[in-house]
Amino acid sequence: MQFIIVGIGGQGILFTSKILGNLAISRDQNIIGSEVHGMAQRGGSVISHFKIGDHKSPLVKTGEADVLIAFDQDEGIRNLPFLKNGGIFVVNVHNDKAFENKNLNDYMTSKSIICHKLYGYRILDTEMDGKYLFLNVLIMGKACACGINGLEPAVVRKVLEELAPPKFLSDNLKVFDLGLNA
Repeated sequence: MQFIIVGIGGQGILFTSKILGNLAISRDQNIIGSEVHGMAQRGGSVISHFKIGDHKSPLVKTGEADVLIAFDQDEGIRNLPFLKNGGIFVVNVHNDKAFENKNLNDYMTSKSIICHKLYGYRILDTEMDGKYLFLNVLIMGKACACGINGLEPAVVRKVLEELAPPKFLSDNLKVFDLGLNA
C-alpha cells in the first residue's frame, strides 16, 4: 500500500504517519516513508509519502498512490495526480463549491478515483467544541470506515491507544468513533 498524506502545518500529518507506521510494525510489515515539512511551522503545505510492503524508495511516484488522505481539501486536490487509477481519496471538505468544478470531476471520473468526503470542521465544531487538534484522528476514523485494506478499526484503535498522550486519549477515541460513523 502506498499512501500520500497532505495538509497544512499543525494538522497532525506526522502523527497520522506515526499511526500508520506503528500499525505496519504491529503486523511485521516493512515500512518506508518520507515527510516533507516545508513551511509546516507557518501553516504551509505538508506532505508525507508512506509505503507499507516491499518497496525500495520512500517517495510515491505520480499515479501510484493507493490512498490520498487530505486534511485540507485544497492540498488534496493539488495532490490528486499521485493517485493511481481507482485510488481512494479521503478528504476533509470545508467548501463544497470546489467539488462542483467540472474539470475536477472529469479528472476524478477519468481516473476512477473513489472520493470519501468528511466535513471535519463541522463535526469538530458540534461534537468537540471546535477542538481542531483532533482532525487527524477524525480523518483516520473516516479512512477506516472506507474499507481501506489494512485499516481495520479495532487495530487502528489499539495503535491509537498506545500513541495518544494520556491526557488526550479519551478525546482521541471519541473523535475516532465520530470519524468511523461520519
